[in-house]
Amino acid sequence: MSGAGAPQTDPVDCSDLRVAIVAASWHDVVMKGLLDGALRACSDHEVADPRVVRVPGSFELPVAAQALAAAGYDAVVALGVVIRGGTPHFDYVCAAATDGLTRVALDHTVPVGFGVLTCDDEAQALDRAGLEGSREDKGYEAAAAALSTARVLGEVRAA
Repeated sequence: MSGAGAPQTDPVDCSDLRVAIVAASWHDVVMKGLLDGALRACSDHEVADPRVVRVPGSFELPVAAQALAAAGYDAVVALGVVIRGGTPHFDYVCAAATDGLTRVALDHTVPVGFGVLTCDDEAQALDRAGLEGSREDKGYEAAAAALSTARVLGEVRAA
């Protein structure tokens, strides 16, 4: 099971943080669940008005995340879904999104919550999207991880 071993953390006050969410547009139902989960995590962490930016697909997430990090956001949450098909396209998009988002985080020292689902089929994506009946809520988890990490980075910088 994918979610086994996930840490249990309580929301912390992040009301002073500027937070952005960049979300792909492919797979409407899955993306709605991921985005709703990320927004719920922001609310639970007292982030009043996160900026939401939409891009066409998961391949475009890194460039938008980079622009948001460069604009001074304290945390960026990247949401997308890539479903395996019959060509190597899946591998290229997954690698580009993962490598690009990692580079953004490291180059800007800004946490990037990784909410990109890489699934073999639509059923797996739906089960992780945080929808009613889903076993996991990866949008919530990605946002909570980015917010918690932003809080830690703030403490490190203040030390």
